[in-house]
Amino acid sequence: MVDRRQVLSFRVRAQQLDRAEGTPADTAVLDLGAQDTGPDGGRWALAVRGVDASACSGDDLVLLWTVRGAPHLYRRADVGRVAAAVEPFSDADAGKRIYDAAKPLKAAGIGILAALDEVADRMRAIVTGPTVKGDVSGRLAETLPEPYLRFCRPCGATHLYEMPFRLAAVRAGLELTPGTSPPVLRRIPAFRRAAAPGDRFDVVRAYLRLLGPATPKQVAGYLDAPVKDVQARWPQDVVQVTVDGETRSLLADDEAALASAESTATRLLGPFDLFLQAKDRATLAPEPIRAKELWPVLGRPGAVLADGDLIGTWRPRKAGAKLTVAVQPWQKLTAAHRRAVTEQAERLAAHRSATLAGVEFTD
Repeated sequence: MVDRRQVLSFRVRAQQLDRAEGTPADTAVLDLGAQDTGPDGGRWALAVRGVDASACSGDDLVLLWTVRGAPHLYRRADVGRVAAAVEPFSDADAGKRIYDAAKPLKAAGIGILAALDEVADRMRAIVTGPTVKGDVSGRLAETLPEPYLRFCRPCGATHLYEMPFRLAAVRAGLELTPGTSPPVLRRIPAFRRAAAPGDRFDVVRAYLRLLGPATPKQVAGYLDAPVKDVQARWPQDVVQVTVDGETRSLLADDEAALASAESTATRLLGPFDLFLQAKDRATLAPEPIRAKELWPVLGRPGAVLADGDLIGTWRPRKAGAKLTVAVQPWQKLTAAHRRAVTEQAERLAAHRSATLAGVEFTD
């Protein structure tokens, strides 16, 4: 039996949130992907793990639509194995991942994986140079048959369903150009999907390594995959542990690390940091009121991590070249905690090329 503090401290260490410096090559979260949503997205996730994100170039990192259709950063050198790792496990899995887009395809007798391949082939033919997403979508709508398309009321136009578009992009060997809005797609140079991802990039093993201990249901929730597909790929080299009365699995090689896990690091985690993506939310935030603060329907805050636990939320407020960080603690903060949070806010301001105007603590 292990308690939640051990679990969280294990994840802090596994995700390298307690280290002072590192490089993309030795940053573990890039095996599973660092979600790049919002101004404090993928590169801030690297920065809080000791990576000088400003020094990372396009030769180091690649931005892809992958898990849950969200943009994620990976090492460019790994792109072929990542493409193999994020493929749906089955036709049923592919159908679940594309949500409502699956229904018209099934009704037309079109297999979901076959549909993704069809979209990918056409996308690759269209994107011969950097191409804005809307242009790609418009050209696809001109050539694909009705089961692939939907009428978009806000636009007053017919488009390809969003999730097949996003999930087909990697299959087509396309990456996202960082910093573009609307997104600009371009071909990945010398792209070749690997035959298999290997253990390091296998998404089930990577989840257990970085967000374990976990259940198949939790991993499936992270991937938007059917539980039975995850269970069919569950590793054999796991041990069972009990967390809050629930039996979960941990890679056997990590058993000693879980037992000895400790952490004293303070970090300002971005709203979509991998640490907050774990599907055992009650472990991260046992009090329902705190869970609602962390994961509102709209406008997620960041989370304050200290001493192996989440101790509050934070929100940035930028005015010109000045950045203010508003912190909502969940407990009375010591002077040492306040200093550590302020140091991390200074780090955030520098990351954003801004000057810290101040940290506002709500007592």
